[in-house]
Amino acid sequence: MAYDVDFTNVSTVGLESSPVAEALAGLRANEARYFKNKFDHTFSTQPAHEAEAIVDHVSRILKEERDIVIGSPALEATQFEVDGVRWSYVFYESGLSVNVLWTLADGGKRAVGFKLSDGMEVPAELADFKFARQKSKLAGTIRGSYFVIKGEY
Repeated sequence: MAYDVDFTNVSTVGLESSPVAEALAGLRANEARYFKNKFDHTFSTQPAHEAEAIVDHVSRILKEERDIVIGSPALEATQFEVDGVRWSYVFYESGLSVNVLWTLADGGKRAVGFKLSDGMEVPAELADFKFARQKSKLAGTIRGSYFVIKGEY
C-alpha cells in the first residue's frame, strides 16, 4: 500500500522498526518537501516487500559499481520520473537512505546518493565515503555522500 509522505506532519508510518525512526521519518519528509517544492511531485513510498524490483535495482547498481551490499533490511522504496530524471529511493532500517538519479537523456547525470539519518553511525559498507553535513528543519543534521554511476542499468 502506497504512502504519500506528509512533510507538514511528519510520521514514522512504515519506519517503526528503525532504531532511528523519528530521524528517518524526518529524512524521508525532507525528500518529500524537496520534490513537492521543486517539481510539484507527491513523494509516495511503498513497503519494500511490495517494491522488490526497485530494491533489487538499487542493490544491483551498488554491487556492480562499488561492490557495496547494504547490511540493513530495506523498509520502503519508491521510483518515479520528474523533469527527465528517473529517481529510485530505498529507505533502510538502519536510518540510511539510498537514491539513484538517472537522467534519461544520453550523457545526462547518473549517480547514487547516500543520506544518513541524524543519530545514525556510518555503516561499515560505506566507511570509505566522506560525508558532508547539511541542516534540515525536518531531519536535523543530514550527512550525505554520492558517487557517479559509470555502467548502464
